[in-house]
Amino acid sequence: MYIPAPTTEAQSVASAMNLNSLLAPLHLLSFSGLLGTQLYQTFVVTKICYTSLPRSAFTTLQKSLFPIYFRSQSLLLLLTVVTIPSRGPLTLLANKASWIPFAIAGATATLNWLIYGPRTRKLMIEGTHQETRDRLQKQKLIDDPDNDAKGAVAETPSPEMQRIRRAFSRSHAMSIHLNLLTIGAMLWWGYKLGSSLNLKLK
Repeated sequence: MYIPAPTTEAQSVASAMNLNSLLAPLHLLSFSGLLGTQLYQTFVVTKICYTSLPRSAFTTLQKSLFPIYFRSQSLLLLLTVVTIPSRGPLTLLANKASWIPFAIAGATATLNWLIYGPRTRKLMIEGTHQETRDRLQKQKLIDDPDNDAKGAVAETPSPEMQRIRRAFSRSHAMSIHLNLLTIGAMLWWGYKLGSSLNLKLK
């Protein structure tokens, strides 16, 4: 019995189906990990740590979490892009509306990872060190018997501390807004992805 060889078109279709069956579950896993990590870190971990830990402990924890979070966010975002069904990043080129949330998320996550995250962490460390120096300096002034303005000295932040606080507030606010934009872009993609799913279990 003669069995004809599969045509080139049939082979292409079979190859595309195999690739899609591989990319689809990987994309769902990477996207779920990305969005879950962002929501949990932003709205659960940060809030609980801020309300439960002393300021010094909270600062120490955030200094360690910031780099890991922004690095993981960027890497998971890259993995999500690479595994988009059915042809990975080529799918975004074919569908122009699909690349917009990834362009927004990629830009904001990269800015946080490379610029505002490290800058905020650096200012946080500088503020901790400056606070220690100010406390020692104020203690010297308070112990000085010739100082007649002890109360005013003890309550007034130094000019350097004021500068660090202003810089930290700007950098931290920028980092927060960039992170929220990244989350918003991924929620946008999640809605688009969910509306195109065929939830039929085998």
